Amino acid sequence: MKTLAYMALIAGIVSIQSVLLPHFSLWGAKPDLGFVAVCLIGLFGGELEGLLVGLAVGWAMSLFSAQDVLSAAIIKGTVGFIAGLAGRQVAYLSPVVLVLGLFVISCLIGLITPFALKLSAQQDLWWALWTIVLPQAALDAIIGGAVYWLISSHFRLEQWVSEYRL
Repeated sequence: MKTLAYMALIAGIVSIQSVLLPHFSLWGAKPDLGFVAVCLIGLFGGELEGLLVGLAVGWAMSLFSAQDVLSAAIIKGTVGFIAGLAGRQVAYLSPVVLVLGLFVISCLIGLITPFALKLSAQQDLWWALWTIVLPQAALDAIIGGAVYWLISSHFRLEQWVSEYRL
């Protein structure tokens, strides 16, 4: 049952990301819903679920973008695994700490592209940081924090996570 739910979630995220979000831009950046979903699944489900869902989301999202299949799957899988490790070590995670963590991790992932590509003289690292990386990281963090807050306000998250992780 959980596999079917994850497959439906992946299909929905890929559809929204590839169809609706190209028309939605805030501060010139588009949020990465796959990153947010993988982080939350890893946080709630553990390392293995975060890794497997991250690999699947990275693969599926790379089919509809210009990103390399292997790098997308590895990056999203690593993020899911790290989120799972963090979720196992933290007893209670406040939305503020989650937003800060998502912001930092999204910034680090966003900086991979400027370091991997040779930017032109007009587009240096600072340009990429201020115009692409920071706005996208802010959007990812706000969306992730809002989803986490909605989930934690409607469900008894501490009890569910403590029972699920045993």
